[in-house]
Amino acid sequence: MSIKIRLLLSYIAMTFIPVLLIALIATTLVPLYFGAGGETKMPAFWELSNQRKELTGGIKFMAQTAPNRFTDPAFLKNIDKQLNQVKSALVVKKQEKLIFVSEVVDTSNLDALLKQFQQEPAQPPWERRVNGRYSVEQYNITFSDQSTGTVYVISDWNQFYEGASRFFPLLLLSLLIVVGITNGILTLLVSRSIIRPLFSLKKAADQIKEGNLDHTVDLKRKDEIGKLGAAFEEMRIRLKESIHLQLQYEENRKELIASMTHDLKTPITGIKACVQGIQEGIVDTEQKREKYMNMIAGKAEEMDQLIDELMLYSKLDLRRLPFHFEEMDLAAYLQDGVDELRYDPRMENVQISFIPTSNQTVPVTADRDKLHRVFMNIVENSLKYMNKEQKEICVELIDEKEEAIVRIRDNGPGIEDSALPQIFNRFYRTEPSRNSETGGTGLGLAIVKQIIEGHGGRVWAESKMGEGTSIYFTLPKSEQRGEDE
Repeated sequence: MSIKIRLLLSYIAMTFIPVLLIALIATTLVPLYFGAGGETKMPAFWELSNQRKELTGGIKFMAQTAPNRFTDPAFLKNIDKQLNQVKSALVVKKQEKLIFVSEVVDTSNLDALLKQFQQEPAQPPWERRVNGRYSVEQYNITFSDQSTGTVYVISDWNQFYEGASRFFPLLLLSLLIVVGITNGILTLLVSRSIIRPLFSLKKAADQIKEGNLDHTVDLKRKDEIGKLGAAFEEMRIRLKESIHLQLQYEENRKELIASMTHDLKTPITGIKACVQGIQEGIVDTEQKREKYMNMIAGKAEEMDQLIDELMLYSKLDLRRLPFHFEEMDLAAYLQDGVDELRYDPRMENVQISFIPTSNQTVPVTADRDKLHRVFMNIVENSLKYMNKEQKEICVELIDEKEEAIVRIRDNGPGIEDSALPQIFNRFYRTEPSRNSETGGTGLGLAIVKQIIEGHGGRVWAESKMGEGTSIYFTLPKSEQRGEDE
């Protein structure tokens, strides 16, 4: 439920709940103050009014049809008795002389009460009151002897007004209490549903500020605050990954510097040893001099190759080396590469072959120069470790639906399973001694991985001890394949 709907429902509840509660309270208080057995000790207000109306209606009818009955003491006592039960009383005058006065009427104030009363027929009986307490109904009659008289019905509303004077203030107080409690509870519930998750977000922000990125934020809500919490959690995860990646880069940088230092120090040490031998006069023949100079040249070439590959790897790693992609047939490209290698002096005792899985063209989009670097690095890596008399390198092309798979297989000694996942790491060599005579710079396969991933492909290796190693890499197929078919 969204916060907007939640607030709307709370506003509706703040309106209707007090109304319902006040109606319930009023329903409870009315019988208490105006019902039988309540503080008024009389019938319910509406029942009392109806009974009075019936009695006064009967008295009015008798005044019009049988006025002489009001001279009958027994009739008058019976009527007065009925009126007394509804807090009313009967007074009858004949020729301005009182001929009947109810026992409940205070005769000392009767004349003053009647004089103050002025009949106002347009007003209902409960508004024709005297002293704010009594209501008086007046009916003029004419007796059989042609004398005139008046019938008064005096009703006492004091107990009703006493009940009302307590009922309405209590009802108003109940209204204020109900509105206050209802609004307080609803405001608390709504505010808690908003403030508590905000406090959770603040706590998470404080944890991040202190460097703790493991403090998760799970609000378990689907409203706007829940979406905010989800975005905050995603930010925390990405920030944690970013810092972890940054630390990993820092660790890799330190490792790179250490590896560079080691690999550069080895040829420099050799060069210094040769120079020292020349300076100390150890080189006393032309043959030795030539040998030492060749050693210096070899070490310098090794350093130059290491620096070149290091610069290439750094540019690839920083994505600062541009790729020049073009459409090409991978099958024809590999065939040309294998044919070129057959004339390489290093392949004199190596049997190299190319096996395509089909005779169709395999269109890919690739950088020819960098793809050639991949091909040569893998082949050179195989040549360094092959120790059999009959050396073999086989290049296979597997044409899949969405990608082309190239497999370069040799019959070398193989690589142990524990070392296999690490061969694409920079400066990694399978022999612990890091012997540059066989291990090379340690960047060849790392460069292969960077170039292939720059093409959007994958690279991996499979090997069996004593049988050889296979290096695989993939290249995404171009859209030209669909046109060829």
